[in-house]
Amino acid sequence: MYRIAITGLGSINALGVGVEAFARGLRAGTCGIGEVSLFSAAGCRSSRAAEVRALAPPAWLPHPVARRASRSALLALIAAGEAWRTAGLGREDAAGTGVVMGSTTGGMATGEELYRAMVQLRKRRQFLAGWSETPVSVPADDVANVFACYGPRLTVSTACSSGANALGIAADWIRSGRAEAVVCGGTDSLCQMTYSGFNALQALDREPCRPFDKRRAGLTLGEGAAVLVFEHWERAQRRGARILGEFVSYGVSADAHHLTQPRPDGGGAVLATQRALQQGGVAIEDIDYINAHGTGTALNDVVETRAIKSVFGPRAYRIPVTSTKSMVGHCLGAAGAIEALASLLAVRYSFVPPTATLEEPDPECDLDYVPRTSRPQTLRTVLSNSYGFGGNNTSLIIRGHE
Repeated sequence: MYRIAITGLGSINALGVGVEAFARGLRAGTCGIGEVSLFSAAGCRSSRAAEVRALAPPAWLPHPVARRASRSALLALIAAGEAWRTAGLGREDAAGTGVVMGSTTGGMATGEELYRAMVQLRKRRQFLAGWSETPVSVPADDVANVFACYGPRLTVSTACSSGANALGIAADWIRSGRAEAVVCGGTDSLCQMTYSGFNALQALDREPCRPFDKRRAGLTLGEGAAVLVFEHWERAQRRGARILGEFVSYGVSADAHHLTQPRPDGGGAVLATQRALQQGGVAIEDIDYINAHGTGTALNDVVETRAIKSVFGPRAYRIPVTSTKSMVGHCLGAAGAIEALASLLAVRYSFVPPTATLEEPDPECDLDYVPRTSRPQTLRTVLSNSYGFGGNNTSLIIRGHE
């Protein structure tokens, strides 16, 4: 099986702009959750979210793109620009480069603004450029167009596992010869419809989400993007690229159980992890850290704990398991990519990110969740879990390099 080199990294979320800001926030256990300012949360059970504050187009972005880009597309472009530069890619590399992005909301926030202007403000004249940014596929289109990527292009929308599946598909493209390199990741912005939907499900915590805590009462929504550049290992070496890590394998499964609830026995989650381990030829003894899906909802945290115990047996108690959603919220379609990046940063900087808001562990959640503060620890091989509505389960395995 061809090895997949990770040569580019890009990030933007509530902890800041850029990979270094993300790494600093993770290590410090900074919680980026605050009051919603993008729209009114009046009437909702919560008014908290993990927003990207003062989002602005970067100077390098072409003005026509910057003017029309939706919030989700802008997040993706900022992260992709950093990843492209980190990888040292140029125009000569673009012809064989693909793009695959995970997203669930696309340009929905832009659609809400345009609809509000039309209905509430009676502005009947609408510009096509604005409406053209609303489909879920547009962030991937914008990334491919700005960086002139002529390889395959795809948008993945499997709920909260979208970003994780995008990374897995990118690796498949390279191994099958469909692309020489792939710009891959996930992006989603906050919008009122998503916020209202989770409120209707009574899934929002009034306080910052508390994964694995006895008092947890739901999730906290967030926004952001993470983009990585994948390449065939030998190609990266030939062009003298700096290899930052290795994408080892991924496993996917379906719960076939319920639209919003996980299987109580964790069977689907177990299958995804087992398939990732099997595909990568990775033993359970090799996993040094698990970045959990860890939403802070009553069912997810218990079920995920059961699944980890089922796969790893007694060793589960010796593996740190944390939820970085306690710091950046649940970024929906971007979550899997953001958490994969967090896992790789943990390896590169030798620390375990904390479950920053955990104070009173649930007796049913009895693993090592690293509460409050990060832990210095040498890591090599890590597992990242993402579970989406509809029972879309994905587990990724990433290994460090250098």
